[in-house]
Amino acid sequence: MRASIFRWQALAVFAALAEGTFGASAQDAGSSHAALLPVNLSPWGMFMNADIVVKAVMVGLAFASLVTWTIWLYKTIELFGARRRAENSLVDVVHSQSLKDAAQIMGKRGDPSALLVRAASEELELSDFVVDHTGGDGLKERVSSRLARIEARAGRRMTRGTGLIATIGATAPFVGLFGTVWGIMNAFIGISEAQTTNLAVVAPGIAEALLATAIGLVAAIPAVVIYNIFARAISGYRQILADVAAGVERLVSRDLDRRAAPRHRLAAE
Repeated sequence: MRASIFRWQALAVFAALAEGTFGASAQDAGSSHAALLPVNLSPWGMFMNADIVVKAVMVGLAFASLVTWTIWLYKTIELFGARRRAENSLVDVVHSQSLKDAAQIMGKRGDPSALLVRAASEELELSDFVVDHTGGDGLKERVSSRLARIEARAGRRMTRGTGLIATIGATAPFVGLFGTVWGIMNAFIGISEAQTTNLAVVAPGIAEALLATAIGLVAAIPAVVIYNIFARAISGYRQILADVAAGVERLVSRDLDRRAAPRHRLAAE
């Protein structure tokens, strides 16, 4: 009887020791597995845990996106105001009877449309002493040349900043791809060092790499869309300036015909 009781006590002690040993081993394995799991897989957590190169790529892409939206806001306000002034000037030129009337209506405004009128007026004044003897063909050519230069200068000024948006739209995906490649390379290096293919080891690096790609697309897609919108808007603005310039040339031609009419009348008499 005592031997039987002793055997049962020995088995109970062995079972307790075995349970404690394996329980501790399982707990240690669970702790090590939990240590391998990333603490935070949110975008901010992935950014903070990313490699320095991947962080630099993300910061650069975020800054490029900020530049894109800043240019969008500035150019939208600038284009809206310039187009509105050009449309008002076109109405003034169309309803003017002479170049002098158009110059008086526009006054000393500094927009390109007013510069077109003033340039034609200045050229007419400079050629006033010879136009009666040489005709108006040379004057028309000089006026057309000055107007074309003013149009080109206004167009170049309006396109400032859009080239940077185009560059961001074209290069941001590849910059993000560079961050992705670098992050995946670090993930494989981590696999080699840990000598394990556990997903908990691979997942953080891959997630950080894919985040760089996502930020690159976030920077590139709006830049491409905004550039196309600006390209169409600037083209429309240039067309309005061309209409103003054509109206100014008509006023110059009309003034020249009015000056030539008395001479032809006297010659006929």
